[in-house]
Amino acid sequence: MDFTKRKDLVFLVLAGFFITNAIVAELIGGKVVEFFGLFKQSVGIILWPVVFLLTDLINEHYGKQGVRKLTYITVGLIAYMFIVLSISLKIPTIEGSPVDDKSFVTVFGQGQWIIVGSITAFLISQLVDVSVFWMLRKRTGNKHIWLRATGSTVVSQLLDTFVVQFIAFVIPGKWTLEEFSHNAIWGYLFKLFVALCLIPMIYVGHFIINKFLHDSKPSN
Repeated sequence: MDFTKRKDLVFLVLAGFFITNAIVAELIGGKVVEFFGLFKQSVGIILWPVVFLLTDLINEHYGKQGVRKLTYITVGLIAYMFIVLSISLKIPTIEGSPVDDKSFVTVFGQGQWIIVGSITAFLISQLVDVSVFWMLRKRTGNKHIWLRATGSTVVSQLLDTFVVQFIAFVIPGKWTLEEFSHNAIWGYLFKLFVALCLIPMIYVGHFIINKFLHDSKPSN
């Protein structure tokens, strides 16, 4: 793709937030909390709607190839983080270390299944998201940004939520199938609610990007 320097800068910023949100979500994913007294979820769920918002912005301005390449890069970086954490868990601490082995394992060791589940779910959901987005994009043209953004999220988040929670909590035996069904359904509804709340931000993001790209001359 023949990007101008200004467009390169926008992609770099979007990609930076995209990758950072994905990796931070993995790192904090081992902490399970209860939302509204209704369902239990990894606290990392609060960041994933932002990732899919960024996906829509990248989709719109850089096309499916931009999203796919960034997805593969992010999966590779999460896998790299997984390998580094796995090695770190095997190296014993010294006496007097501010963080002892037990604490380190408690924080990072419990999240390993979540990382495995997230990598799998993230890759599947992102590829589905971009496919649905562009199917709707062909039908709507430049109109109805909210429809293709929300429509792609509705489908991709369904896969993401159920795949990651099954791998992260059912396979290791932390949740029963009944708990999984209850928490996954509520988690999916929560993500959809947040996605709907973020619709105005999609338009704000598009406005800012378009203004930056078209209202000023590219820097030399």
